Amino acid sequence: MQFLNARSAAAWAAIALAAGSAAAGELAAPQGTPVLAIDGAISETNDGSRAVFDLAMLEALPAASFETSTSWTEGVQSFTGVTLAALMEAVGATGTGLRAAAINDYAVDIPAGDWVAGGPIVAYLRNGETMSIRDKGPLWIIYPFDGNPEYQSEVIYSRSIWQLDRITVTE
Repeated sequence: MQFLNARSAAAWAAIALAAGSAAAGELAAPQGTPVLAIDGAISETNDGSRAVFDLAMLEALPAASFETSTSWTEGVQSFTGVTLAALMEAVGATGTGLRAAAINDYAVDIPAGDWVAGGPIVAYLRNGETMSIRDKGPLWIIYPFDGNPEYQSEVIYSRSIWQLDRITVTE
């Protein structure tokens, strides 16, 4: 769990610097167009009972990158984003899982056991470029399929949701 604690401190410092000052225990408000809203079992908010992020706020969190192939893309792709573990730590998630939903209301359930080091990221870059809605963006929860054989299953593939725009942390 040292990973999450170190990531948490870095995440909070990055959010404070990138988004301006906020009261202790609160996330700063997004300055740009919101791309992700998180609600449910969270303790850190900036919009009523939700934590709302613009792209700059996500980019200010500790980034992770990996290369992997997917069944939805051609060849090996490079993905960069914030780890799901760091994002959940940044919002003070206390639930046992989450429901991730896309722009078209498609939704998947992801257990808290997946919020681990070396696990999935909320990608905002693919091959060094932001992703348009047409290209599965702007956010995509993606697992490092090629880096871990345990992630090469239909259950895990089903958890990779693109066009992500909201997350509810469930109890």
